[in-house]
Amino acid sequence: MTELIGKIVEVGTGETTYIGKLVELNENEVYLESDSAGWITIAVDKIAYLREYEA
Repeated sequence: MTELIGKIVEVGTGETTYIGKLVELNENEVYLESDSAGWITIAVDKIAYLREYEA
């Protein structure tokens, strides 16, 4: 997953899908920077998928 840092990614949870630049990830959380929502922090245990965004 570290190869995606700095790229625009799509993160899906059971509730919603987030799109933003992957800034950081660790064992517990993923941090995205989004133009519309600012900073987004997502708990790793909530993530169904994380992949490079394809517009």
